[in-house]
Amino acid sequence: MTPEKFLRSLFDAALWAADPFTAVPAYLPKRPKGRTVVVGAGKASARMAQAVEAEWGACEGLVIVPHGASLPCEGIKIVEASHPVPDDAGLNAAREILAIVDSLGPDDLALCLISGGGSSLMSAPAGDLTLQDKQLLNKLLLESGAAIDEMNVLRKHLSAIKGGRLAVAAAPARIVTLTISDVPGDSPSIIASGPTVPDTSTVADALAIIERFDIKLPDHMREVLTGPDGETPGPEHPAFNNAETRIIAAPQASLEAAAEVAKAAGVTPVILGDAIEGEAREAGKVMAGIAAQVKRHGQPVQAPAVLISGGETTVTVRAKPGKGGRCSEFLLGFALAAWDQDRITAIACDTDGRDGSEHNAGAIWTAETRTKADKEKAFAALANHDAYSFFESVDGLVETGPTHTNVNDFRAILIEAADD
Repeated sequence: MTPEKFLRSLFDAALWAADPFTAVPAYLPKRPKGRTVVVGAGKASARMAQAVEAEWGACEGLVIVPHGASLPCEGIKIVEASHPVPDDAGLNAAREILAIVDSLGPDDLALCLISGGGSSLMSAPAGDLTLQDKQLLNKLLLESGAAIDEMNVLRKHLSAIKGGRLAVAAAPARIVTLTISDVPGDSPSIIASGPTVPDTSTVADALAIIERFDIKLPDHMREVLTGPDGETPGPEHPAFNNAETRIIAAPQASLEAAAEVAKAAGVTPVILGDAIEGEAREAGKVMAGIAAQVKRHGQPVQAPAVLISGGETTVTVRAKPGKGGRCSEFLLGFALAAWDQDRITAIACDTDGRDGSEHNAGAIWTAETRTKADKEKAFAALANHDAYSFFESVDGLVETGPTHTNVNDFRAILIEAADD
């Protein structure tokens, strides 16, 4: 098996472990004596909805997915909307979801299917805010350099559906949330901004993040944030007395599945972590240093070995951006740091099948891509956040199409043993 095929096999194993269709059935609750409605949003929600109907038959309800990620269901309505920038389709669908769950009574069940991407897809602005306000907020957050959990604090407090407010709308019905984690730490309150779980963050936390990252929030948005309805429902709210959340897939399980494939191939796996954050390019440099230590000194493991990691890095835009996302930028930072290292190969992909602004899942760095590459052009691409164009030029893109799951980023670095 070539290094490229080996790394792709690890990525495939990670995706298989996070397939909602196989994960959902074991976590389904018992049907109630009243109505059952299925609602939700996220990159995996259509596949989750299919799994529900495979077990229960046609159901009523609505889930929101990114454009191009729709799948056929018998009864559940699938709405495509924009991600990561909210649009009218997501706004209208979010309002429809709120209306659906508001009609439920104490004998009914709201089955909520939540996965990464749901925060942008299911957009219902708080107060008198508009869709344009939500789009501006999204832009400001993406440019701020804030981590995903910090972004979600602001999103929750400026939303009519996030931060537990969907659960408030569904009460007094029973609420069971099946969720796929795409966030470091697997906190349900962070996944898709936690629409059905209590929120422990406060308006004061949101204001502190605005100050820390110098986010230029317009005055009218700040007024809504600090107004009488700014605080989100916390753990003491009665809506959560009959609510529970079940995590059906998470990054660690996917990393472990990849590790098992590596072991079977005679390569020692080292899982570095499922919650690695920070600037993508800097994380790439750090990983290159660890790989070099394995190659030169056999520490912390002897080659052949593969370093496996997950999490969600950040790209802070410092110039007019080119094409790409955090996985390809991570790999470009790695490639520049490991440029002269033989027998080191790496892959970095988003498990949802789309890395940033383009339609590739990520990229791969091999001996073959390096022979086609120009180092000065690589430096220029990194400076311009244009990793997609660089890897496209060296045939290094990884393309999967929509995977209908999302357990965040997957990275694997293979260090081969030296020839005897």
